[in-house]
Amino acid sequence: MDGDDEVGASAMIDESMSNGIESASPATAAMGEPMDVEAYAAMYTGRTKILRLLFIADKCDNEAMKLEALRMAYDEIKKGEDTSLHREVASKIRGRLGPKYNVDSAWVESVEKRAVLRKEKLENELNGYRTNLIKESIRMGYNDYGEFYYAHGMLSDAFKSYVRTRDYCTTSKHIVQMCMHVILVSIELGQYSHVANYVSKAENTPDPLPPVTQAKLKCASGLAFLETKKYKLAARKFIETGYELGNNYSEVIAPQDVGLYGGLCALASFDRTELKTKVIDNVGFRNFLELVPEVRELINDFYASRYASCLEYLEKLKANLLLDIHLHEHVEALYTEIRHKAIIQYTVPFISVDLHNMADAFKTSVGGLEKELEALITNGQIQARIDSHNKILYARHADQRKATFQRVLQTGGEFEREVRSMLLRANLVKHEVTAKSARKF
Repeated sequence: MDGDDEVGASAMIDESMSNGIESASPATAAMGEPMDVEAYAAMYTGRTKILRLLFIADKCDNEAMKLEALRMAYDEIKKGEDTSLHREVASKIRGRLGPKYNVDSAWVESVEKRAVLRKEKLENELNGYRTNLIKESIRMGYNDYGEFYYAHGMLSDAFKSYVRTRDYCTTSKHIVQMCMHVILVSIELGQYSHVANYVSKAENTPDPLPPVTQAKLKCASGLAFLETKKYKLAARKFIETGYELGNNYSEVIAPQDVGLYGGLCALASFDRTELKTKVIDNVGFRNFLELVPEVRELINDFYASRYASCLEYLEKLKANLLLDIHLHEHVEALYTEIRHKAIIQYTVPFISVDLHNMADAFKTSVGGLEKELEALITNGQIQARIDSHNKILYARHADQRKATFQRVLQTGGEFEREVRSMLLRANLVKHEVTAKSARKF
């Protein structure tokens, strides 16, 4: 990369910092230390902020962190209108934060009364729009219904209301808006087939999409592929995400997450060449990696064959990654793939490898490494054999002499067939044996 590209990348990063994007993710900033829950939650807005806090409270073993997450979730819920979630959080707190964090009956009653009146008003307005057959008003009416249901935590009803606007969309902008609403609700419902479908609908609208919308759709598609364990496709989507995303999609994902998810998925699924060209040398994605420097460093360590350092970084990150609402189910699978790739990459250049030296490089025991190698050999991922007595791995190379003889025999057989065909043709011509097509008049 030339100097101008370096300056351009630095300028983009500096600009993002001034717009409020932190230089590192709180989930990875303190290696091996408990997550800074407050800083982590500050990266998100809306329901995902609450759901992520509740997920941390459910999964973490640290009692202080658990209560901090519940306290912040309780306070955040009071800013909205989801009374069911309010009761749920209060029941999880169980009075451990004092009477201030019990169920606020007065607040619940007030919100539910307003909800009844609001729903009645929306219903009357929508009935009027239907009577007058005003498509734009009907579309807006269903949108209002969707927002109402979403605010009160009735996600299935919100999904249905947003989908109903499809029949009343008259412009590409309306279609994209409908798709973004459906994608948001579908992600929270965990219905990633709908996410993929509506991302495709939005991307196929005839009018060009704004860069921010394109970036949001790439993120949504990446999450859908991640949830279905298609890690290579997920990595590609996150890597293609434009830096225009910024904090504009904080109701779903933070820019730090793009670097984290994309980096780990790429490390687990890309080959060495792809890792270099699409990740390390990718100026656009590097801006996201700068927000998660630990992921950037472990990728560089892996590419430079510093496997012990790479795996050490991963192990220190693991506890906090298990508290991520989207990544937790995939941590073990991703880690296994990354480790296997490192072992395979280590063995490729050598005819023989001393298992003691290799175990030192991977900070593991010889016995444990031998079992891993046995599994990789059995699966056909490494072409080698193990001398268990001397603890040496020998690469299996093709028998060149045998291969040469096979090629000679194959060439001889082909030559013989060609000669026989030539002799047959010559004899047919000599004896004037020909086939003529019937003349047509």
